[in-house]
Amino acid sequence: MKVECEPGIALNMTEQAMDWQELTNLTRGQPFVVERVRLAGSGIAIEGEFELPQLAQLSVEDQIFVTAFVRCHGSIKQMERIFGVSYPTIKSRLNRITQMLDFVEIDPGPSRAEVIDRLRRGEITAQQALSEMEGRT
Repeated sequence: MKVECEPGIALNMTEQAMDWQELTNLTRGQPFVVERVRLAGSGIAIEGEFELPQLAQLSVEDQIFVTAFVRCHGSIKQMERIFGVSYPTIKSRLNRITQMLDFVEIDPGPSRAEVIDRLRRGEITAQQALSEMEGRT
């Protein structure tokens, strides 16, 4: 990996394994774009412009915090013990991180077959069925 620190000055990091934590520290919170991805062991490389997943865009400290929260199954009491801070401090940090993450809609809505069945039963109008199939409810 080559990392350009200043215009015209690049660090060659191909010999070193670099993890997200090092990369996050190196970029100091500045946005960056991944332009090349190599699949380990296959020799296949994909070039383009790739946006990092939201969690990878968090600071190292916030990534550690989120990982701990998930491993604690969302128990704020356990988080208080792990980090040695109070409930309001944990809640405040969760709220701050929540503001940095977009909500991902996981409910795909009704299938086309479900919409058509509802239309056949007279539960919705043809216009409502069209709207639902187009994703407009």
